[in-house]
Amino acid sequence: MQILAIDSSSLVASAAIVTEEKLLAEYTTDFKKTHSQTLLPMIDAITSMTGFDLKDLDAIAVAAGPGSFTGLRIGSATAKGLAQALEIPILPVPTVDAMAYHFFGTQMLICPLMDARRDQVYTGLYRFRQDAFETVWPQCAVSAKALAEQINMRKEPVILNGEGVPVQLEYLQAHLQVPFFVAPPHVARQRAGSVGALALSYFRQGKITPEEAWQHKPEYLRVSQAERERKEKGAESDEH
Repeated sequence: MQILAIDSSSLVASAAIVTEEKLLAEYTTDFKKTHSQTLLPMIDAITSMTGFDLKDLDAIAVAAGPGSFTGLRIGSATAKGLAQALEIPILPVPTVDAMAYHFFGTQMLICPLMDARRDQVYTGLYRFRQDAFETVWPQCAVSAKALAEQINMRKEPVILNGEGVPVQLEYLQAHLQVPFFVAPPHVARQRAGSVGALALSYFRQGKITPEEAWQHKPEYLRVSQAERERKEKGAESDEH
């Protein structure tokens, strides 16, 4: 099975071609350019460099959320456009799961953190038992306090990664009661290679169902700021 994987759930833009045997190519940047400027040129670059023909793809894996609302929409639109043109399915992968999958085989608890604003993080807890990847606490939007409580109650060393770590590090240093480690740069942010590898694993296990392009929708976990403001204005109007 050959997959094109896309992750645009944060400031990071990443695209990769993953097969059952290897990561054929990956292009990842963490720079302040819009994903609408970067994703298609990145896909073109990795296919041109490897000579890979997109017509040979079996599916497109996409980091389906949570994350940046704009980034997720761009990633979703890119995946849907390509999948529709190539007549292949989309494999949606939870963003936080894919971030945890960087640490295949570790004995530590794994905790990705994405900054969700409004004093919250997108996070979850994961572990490996031998080569089995397990979800300990499914991805969610919670406060740093709730996260620290979840980690402390498990009494295990934990590794942290994601752009939410620097934002919450001072709080976590003060409140975590277990040994913790911050991931080094090469596994500190999203990578499409992990999205593709986990898509293959989840597909084999029946944990994700292939979607037709028109079916795919990002998983935001929370409503957007614009939607919150519309609801607040609506409530104010009702009061008057």
